Amino acid sequence: MSSTDEKSSGNMATPNEKSPAYDTSGVIMPELDIESPGEFVEVKELRQGLHQRHIQMIALAGTIGTGLFLSSGRAISRSGPLGAFIGYLVMGGTSCSVVLAVAEMGALVPLNGGIVRYAEYFVDPALSFANGWNLVYSYIVSIPAELVAAAVLVEFWLTINSAIWITIFGVLMIITSSLFIRVYGELEFGFSMMKIALIVGVNIMSLVITCGGGPNHEPIGFQYWRRPGPFVQYLGITGSLGRFLGVWTALNNALYAYSGIENITMAAAETKSPRRAIPDAAKRIFVRVLLFYVISIFMVGLTVPSDDPDIARYSGTATTSPFVVAAKRAGIKVVPSIINAVILTSAWSAGNSQMLGATRVLYGLAMDGRAPKIFTRLNRFAIPYFAVALFSVSMCLGFMTLSSGASVAFDWLQDLVSISTLVNWLTICVTYLRFYYGCKKQGIPRSALPWAAPLQPYITWVSATIFALLLLTGGYATFIHGHWSNETFVSSYINIPLFAILYFGYKLIKKTKIIALEDIPIQGFIDIANANPEPEPKPKTGWRRFNILWS
Repeated sequence: MSSTDEKSSGNMATPNEKSPAYDTSGVIMPELDIESPGEFVEVKELRQGLHQRHIQMIALAGTIGTGLFLSSGRAISRSGPLGAFIGYLVMGGTSCSVVLAVAEMGALVPLNGGIVRYAEYFVDPALSFANGWNLVYSYIVSIPAELVAAAVLVEFWLTINSAIWITIFGVLMIITSSLFIRVYGELEFGFSMMKIALIVGVNIMSLVITCGGGPNHEPIGFQYWRRPGPFVQYLGITGSLGRFLGVWTALNNALYAYSGIENITMAAAETKSPRRAIPDAAKRIFVRVLLFYVISIFMVGLTVPSDDPDIARYSGTATTSPFVVAAKRAGIKVVPSIINAVILTSAWSAGNSQMLGATRVLYGLAMDGRAPKIFTRLNRFAIPYFAVALFSVSMCLGFMTLSSGASVAFDWLQDLVSISTLVNWLTICVTYLRFYYGCKKQGIPRSALPWAAPLQPYITWVSATIFALLLLTGGYATFIHGHWSNETFVSSYINIPLFAILYFGYKLIKKTKIIALEDIPIQGFIDIANANPEPEPKPKTGWRRFNILWS
């Protein structure tokens, strides 16, 4: 359906009807509630069960999982401690810009689905369709990946058929995804607290080990940065090129660890006071990236050498976690089981977050007519249960590991998720830039928005450039003589033609057009926000004044 051809003539709503709202440009907008001017119908139909503390804790630690706790060891083995540190630092900065961009748009358009809704209204319905189904494909892959990770983690203590654990964790995930959104919020709040405690604990442990406070009382300092060295000659390529390629590879590894960080607006319509809660969560993203990712990779790089064989291989359990390897090298015996237990909850928690994002993306697509309307149907808990059913079926992909081996399957799934994440982040940057320059074209000041992110549009331009380069060079290793890999080539580049087919195919069939800057319905959304002011937050009193994790 063309975004410029949909006019409102002959489509006026009666008092008991709900009808799409139309901006003066003719671009279709979400349905508004007739009885409550300024309120989206979608918000009235759903339940706002996510509170300020839920959103902020989900933003802080909701998607921290196997990417940080397990895969970070491979970043050090391939890139060296300094190379991995640079990779996580650069990708951390770009991920922050993505969160700030999506939060600014989410505060203005607090609807479920995140970027698929913003692309619909600010760029082109075809982009919403293409990226939305790109995300659906990503979630179909990533949800069973987290189940496989959880099943393999259990093998740290006992070895039985992995299918049993995949089934148990999958059923639990389906149950929590089918209940009130408040249930998900409370679960993620608890899991996030555990992950934060683990990260703080392992960083303190790493500092103690580095200073010689472990059982062997051997101070390490920066000796692993001197020997075997701060960088790795990746693929055996000597000189500065080999070191650079190691750092570039660390960017892709960090990308997987940061994936999902942009999901704070996925359930915006189910969030209380979203125009305040979403920006407050986004403002804390720098703390999350610095404390939980960058400092963690720096500290573990001090305590584990890049040539340690345990971090180069992948078993899927805590035995290859760089934090566990560091504890073993220092003679600390109790740490591995503790870390494995928290990583297990992290994997299941990350799967829960993926399930939430997946169902809300599909719901958002269906609300705008880019997916079958059946996915908008809600159960008595106001959950899109047909969307939950679709992704529940996709969990069966996890059983593939029973024949192909957990390590190979996990590598494939990780590569596929990383590239689709990269495409999604690039889409967010493009959508935000269109939104930003649409404001300038229409003479709308930044102060008129519910919230305006700092340092824009410069950080988005920088991030978009890095994402484009990573997308084009993701499988560079396959083109080096002697390193060709069919699976690496396919997993690195298959997303590009798929996305192009979805985008241009939809444009060809539906005859959509890119919305002109002057026609983007920004003022219409601002008017809706002004007509529906949110209550002022209660002032902090007592011990709450010292709470730095949530407002």
